Amino acid sequence: MEKIIIKEKSESRTSSKLWTGAVPVRRAFKNRIKNLQFLPVSLFGSVMGIAGLSLSWRAASPLFGAPMIISTITGVTAIVIFAVLTVAYIIKTYLFRAKTSEEFHHPVVGNFFGTIPISVLLLSAVIRPWHAGASLALWLTGAVLTNAVAYMIITRLMKNKQDLLHATPAWLIPGVGTLDVAVTGTGLPYNWMMEINIFSFAVGSVLALVFFVLIISRLMHHDPMPERMTPSLIILIAPFAVGFLAFTNLIRDVNLFASVLFYFGIFLFLVLFTKVFHRNLPFMITWWAVGFPIAAISNASLRYAAYANSWYSTVLAGIMLGILSLLVLYIFIRSSFLLVKGRLLQA
Repeated sequence: MEKIIIKEKSESRTSSKLWTGAVPVRRAFKNRIKNLQFLPVSLFGSVMGIAGLSLSWRAASPLFGAPMIISTITGVTAIVIFAVLTVAYIIKTYLFRAKTSEEFHHPVVGNFFGTIPISVLLLSAVIRPWHAGASLALWLTGAVLTNAVAYMIITRLMKNKQDLLHATPAWLIPGVGTLDVAVTGTGLPYNWMMEINIFSFAVGSVLALVFFVLIISRLMHHDPMPERMTPSLIILIAPFAVGFLAFTNLIRDVNLFASVLFYFGIFLFLVLFTKVFHRNLPFMITWWAVGFPIAAISNASLRYAAYANSWYSTVLAGIMLGILSLLVLYIFIRSSFLLVKGRLLQA
């Protein structure tokens, strides 16, 4: 009888340990779910940067003989991250709808919702060699969503009086998104796609021009942006780099106007590089804002090098590809460490 009582006590202690051991696990899980309310929509910029890196290495293959496996690995990584972020943001929207609404209606942050359809467009280009049907479906989805987001954002901006201090590089995202329709909408055998590409290029190019002037005016005549937004300055090169890629896709050539877009993008990159990349600026999750613009100028450099067929354009393309690769790798590693420590959404 005594042995039975001892055994029951022992089993009770064991189950108690298991129960108390499970409590921290459940508490940690609940905290992770609770932290989703701080998940920024701008984090989809990581997908844009990594997908852009994949497309850059694909373009580098015929120019430098780069192995396609690098493009494949980075492309798959972008797809996985997009899937994870999409599920996480859906959960956030379901559990913390007010937080999502607050983001969407914010005069600056709301523009980052354009990163979602841009990611879809870039992924359509990433998977095109693997599955044309899925690529077309993603491209159509992205084309509709980017134009819809541009319409909503511009309608909202024109509805109420705007504070010029809100004119930050993020304002360029909806316009750049429609330019990306023409960037990724090639290589598919449908004539009607050309009209969508031209429409999107028209919307994006004019919006980018108007907002670029407003943003430069704000930067010149008002106080500097908050430190956390400093990396977003690199977005200023995107309209010219993406505009170059879109325009050359439409005319299927590189003419003088395209060269002007390309070289002004390079000039802006040189101007902004030292303003953004300096030791005094700590690592923040907002660093992902630099990924896609530099990926765009890298892809533009590779295309221009293939056209110019000169040693200096080839060297420039190699330098831009190297800068892009090192930056994306660095930001990815730092972000991964923060994720493991549970501090990614606090950075």
